[in-house]
Amino acid sequence: MKTRAKNDDGYLERILTAKVYDVAVESPLDPVPAISRRTGNHVLLKREDKQSVFSFKLRGAYNKMANTPPAQLGRGVTCASAGNHAQGVALAAQKLGVAATVVMPVTTPRIKVAAVTARGARVELHGDSYHEAYLHARALARKHRSTFVHPYDDPLVIAGQGTVGMEILRQHARPIDAIYVPVGGGGLVAGIAAYVKRVSPRTRVIGVEPVDSSAMFQSLKAGRRVTLAHVNLFADGVAVRQVGRETLALARRYVDSMVLVDTDEICAAIKDIFEDTRTVLEPAGALALAGAKRDLARRKWKGRTVVAVASGANMNFDRLRFVAERAELGEEREAVLAVTLPERPGAYRELCALLGKRSVTEFNYRYAPGKEAHVFLGVAVAGRDETERLVALLRRHGISAADLSDNEMAKLHGRHLVGGRARLEIPEMLYRFEFPERPGALMNFLEHMGTGWNISLFHYRNHGADVGRVLVGLQVPERERPAFRRFLRDLGYDYADETRNPAYRFFLR
Repeated sequence: MKTRAKNDDGYLERILTAKVYDVAVESPLDPVPAISRRTGNHVLLKREDKQSVFSFKLRGAYNKMANTPPAQLGRGVTCASAGNHAQGVALAAQKLGVAATVVMPVTTPRIKVAAVTARGARVELHGDSYHEAYLHARALARKHRSTFVHPYDDPLVIAGQGTVGMEILRQHARPIDAIYVPVGGGGLVAGIAAYVKRVSPRTRVIGVEPVDSSAMFQSLKAGRRVTLAHVNLFADGVAVRQVGRETLALARRYVDSMVLVDTDEICAAIKDIFEDTRTVLEPAGALALAGAKRDLARRKWKGRTVVAVASGANMNFDRLRFVAERAELGEEREAVLAVTLPERPGAYRELCALLGKRSVTEFNYRYAPGKEAHVFLGVAVAGRDETERLVALLRRHGISAADLSDNEMAKLHGRHLVGGRARLEIPEMLYRFEFPERPGALMNFLEHMGTGWNISLFHYRNHGADVGRVLVGLQVPERERPAFRRFLRDLGYDYADETRNPAYRFFLR
């Protein structure tokens, strides 16, 4: 009878014996010279985007299915996924010759749906979120008595993903100071950490999440699984509302720390990786590098060896426009300013003289009655310190300037709306809404709105993401404010009151 050491949870053996290489390759561990020079560290990328499904997810899916008894496997497999896990399951099912049903949210990009069906799996589109798709897939698995292949909360799936950590240590014989891992449900970070901490305990394993999809960070902080009310779908590969029970237990035991990054930092990391490798990663795929850059700067590390797991490259092409627009802001190489000038001849010349040789990336202005002109200005900078110096320089010369580089409403909507102000008899309220980017969502919004409320401003732009963003100006009489509050509550979309936003005050009100 086998006995285990007290601290042995069995994952080392599971990972060492995982069945993944029938479908997976040992992905390269590539240096990224430009990023290394800029950070002052030796940075390597674990290129899981090089797998046949452009993601690490096939490892866990295949290991789970290959270890399922043939009689059970013969009844087929079922899973829920926003894309990458679905492709892994579809490939594994194709390799093993079994039927696969994949439930995907209605908002899933077409490229991912097509990739799954091309491998012979049957796709059902259900719900606006992964959570809704997951519940439906569970019901289907019970109904048909098929094997449910969980995307992360299963020991065999975790062990399959853990082979990424095994390869990293095998491929780099010298000590590694830290491995940065993207975190969604936690299967990848749990597997990597369970292996690395047994073999190289001095190597730090650091999870990375988007600041607005931080289920693991919140759960580790609370000491229990936390369910998020909302997750941002930009990095859809890690957009989960709740991490797994097993993955949280392993993360509490083995993961050293977590790093949170914002959308602009993810976009900057996508650009960084493209410039070093000429590969376009999906947002979740570049998440680990974004976290590494932030963490290296925070710790003031220099000369360290670190690995960032490039977890996937299933990029929706329509999203590239948004990524390109936000990458420079994320790298702090562009500043967005609201500049107030006196409405008189020569004022613009004075502003340009103060900008000097800095490259102007955006300049939005429209004449409005009054003594002041408000300009939406984008300018190339070398970092946040230069932005602060520029704002101070303008103010010393009597030009009012406000830094909007972190103002989400200004970056998403305001820059496209500079063009004058409306004079309104009824006060205007400004709200920003987010809704699933699917047919009928905008009409649903309008149908729920009261017929007596005037829309005084409306801006929507497709950003190639899974969530639509709309900025709406509304005139609601005082007596109808309670009905308006009920409308907000019943609509079911996330929203933010932007009436006091400085970008609104400068350019639109």
